[in-house]
Order: sequence, then structure tokens, then C-alpha cells
Amino acid sequence: MTELFSLIITLGFYLLARKLSARGNNHPLLSPALLAIAAVCVVLLLLNISYKDYFQGARPIHFMLGPATVAFALPLYNQFARLKKLLLPLIISLTIGSAIGILSAVFLGHVVGLPHEILLSLSPKSVTTPIAMGIADKIGGVASLATVFVMITGLVGAASATTVLNLVKVHDPAVRGFALGLSSHGLGTARAFQVDQVAGAFAGLAMALNGLMTALLIPLLMVLFP
Repeated sequence: MTELFSLIITLGFYLLARKLSARGNNHPLLSPALLAIAAVCVVLLLLNISYKDYFQGARPIHFMLGPATVAFALPLYNQFARLKKLLLPLIISLTIGSAIGILSAVFLGHVVGLPHEILLSLSPKSVTTPIAMGIADKIGGVASLATVFVMITGLVGAASATTVLNLVKVHDPAVRGFALGLSSHGLGTARAFQVDQVAGAFAGLAMALNGLMTALLIPLLMVLFP
């Protein structure tokens, strides 16, 4: 019963959140993911349902994260001509952005004295959940804790990135989308698709490539924080 209930509240709250977001002109603070997560948390607390039990029921949705990530290739294919022109700048941005995303989080955690295990769990915060869990597990972190950091990163990025990009006067949808996907993985990509299809396509590209880049960079960069 709990498994079916988990699926119902997850999908139900997300569909309701999408309608609410649309009525609010897709305001960043009305992100469907943000609203749905908040609603699910409230229900779990009120009904005293553990996250472990909830997650067991939501496993089919978690499994679909992989195929959903691959599906982002379709809108990107429609932008292939533009992608070829921007290939070199995107590779440079990917490398720098991925490295900064890892080092900034770990450095701040190191400064405030977080345990080494938590630093390892924090390092893959900017990649999508399945990849972050795998990376954290391989380098000695805690996969479940990495998931928490990933969700916080995505929620904050999806809610604030549009405002930040407007303030720094970045208006090109490809650049905006790539920045969102690079910094805020799936939630940022979902936000990018809400705003613009081109932005969504490049956000999906950044999210996928950042997973690979992060997996390559973390073992190299972690030597700085023994």
C-alpha cells in the first residue's frame, strides 16, 4: 500500500505543481519540482512515513531518471547546427564550470570543518542523482547524503539562476540553458525547458556532459583535500 501511495503522491503533486506554476507564469519560485518536493515532505511528516519506505514505492520514478536523461538528446539534435559552431566554447565552459562546481563546494566545506566523508559526498553535488550516487559511493562518500546535496543544489539553482543570469545580462538562450544544466542538473534543465526550448536543449547537453566531466575530475581534484 505504501508503494502505491508513494507513486500517487509523487505524480499527483507534480501534476498539480505544474498547473500552479503555469498559472503563476512559470515564476522561478513556483518551480514544479520545488512545489512537489515540499508537498511530499509535508505529507510524509504528517503521516509519519519514513523516507526509506517512501523511496521504495517511488523506485520506478527513480529508475526513469536514466532514460529521461537520454531523451534530452532529441531536442539537442534539433540544435545540432548551432552546437557545432559553439563546440569549443562549450567544452571550455564545461571544464571550468565543472571544476569550480566541485572545488567551491568542497573548499567551503573544508573551511567550516566538515568531515572528510561529507566532503566526498558533497563533491558531485552538481550532477544528476544516479551519477552523483555512483561517484560518491566509489570515492568513499555516502550515496544517500550525496542525493540530498544534489537536490539542494538543483532546487536553489532552478529557483535563482534566471534572476542571476538577468542581473549579469546573459540573454542568449543557449548560454542560459548551458549554465542551468551545468550548475543545477535535472532541475535546472527542467526550468530551462519551461522558459525556452533552445535553452532546454543546451541545458540537457550540459547536464549529461557534466556527469562525465565530474566523474573524471573528482579523483584528480580530491588530492587537494586529503
